[in-house]
Formats: sequence, structure tokens, C-alpha cells
Amino acid sequence: MSAIRTATLADWAQIHPFWQRIVADGETYAYPEDLTSEQARTLWYDGSDRRDTAVVVLEEDGRVLGSAKMGPNRPARGSHIGTASFMVDEAARGRGVGRRLGEHVVAWHRELGFAGIQFSAVVETNTGAVRLWQRLGFEIVGTVPGAFDSRRHGRVGLHVMYLDLTPES
Repeated sequence: MSAIRTATLADWAQIHPFWQRIVADGETYAYPEDLTSEQARTLWYDGSDRRDTAVVVLEEDGRVLGSAKMGPNRPARGSHIGTASFMVDEAARGRGVGRRLGEHVVAWHRELGFAGIQFSAVVETNTGAVRLWQRLGFEIVGTVPGAFDSRRHGRVGLHVMYLDLTPES
């Protein structure tokens, strides 16, 4: 049985190996590749002690299959729009882990009263993620050409994707 729950610092021991592999792959995240485990953990858990920010894991039989971090996209006057980042262990891909984390993130932002969710940097060649976010209602509102240096494809665009969470009038 799998469940999504709040991540603890102890979960980092399971998150870090797939976090590191995903970053080193050079296809989806622009995090520095030479971060220590502690530096990477600080980035992933940054702000998770605040009410408007969270880190969760999807766990199955004691094994962390994926993690998401979420919170405001910008501080102060931009804090009504949320954002999130996702990491799924490659051994668990194709099992709906990303979808379940995505649905959780959308519900969490709604529950906290965010007006929308903005993903500022979805790599255009990450077609699985683009397709998933579109299925969850996100729209591509723009693409910054050549903004991501993909290890395999060279410079590719970064999509800005948005989901409006305001109640319909």
C-alpha cells in the first residue's frame, strides 16, 4: 500500500540517491551537480517548516518512490501563486507516482487558498512531465527559447506552465 505523507529529514537518505541521479542526468533540473548531500537537502527542504510550504513523499512498503516540494512561487505580493518541484525514482516511473504527487500538490494548493500554480521551468523535451501537467489542467503560457542546456539535446526551451485555481464565477 502506498501513501503520500509529509517528508521527514530521515527520508532524505532515500530521496537523495534518486535526486542526485536526476540532477546528474542533466535533462530536467538546473541544480548544480556538485552539491553535497547536505547542500542538496537544504535546497529540497528549504522553508518546509513554514505553513505555506511543504515537502512530501510517496512511500510504498517503507520505500520512498518520489518526493515533491511546494509553496509560494514568489514572496510577498507574489505569494498567492504556488509552485512545486517533483522527483520520482526512475525505478518507480510508469507507476503513477508523478500523477499522484501532482494531484496531491494541486489539492494542497487549493486547500491553502492559492489562486494558481506556476511552473516556471518545465523542460520542453521532458514530454512526460509536460503531458502530465497538461492532463492535470496546466497550460503552457510561454516558452523561453534555449533557456535550458540539456545534456542530450543541447539548448532547449523552458515552458512556463500555469493552472488557475480561482473558483469559477
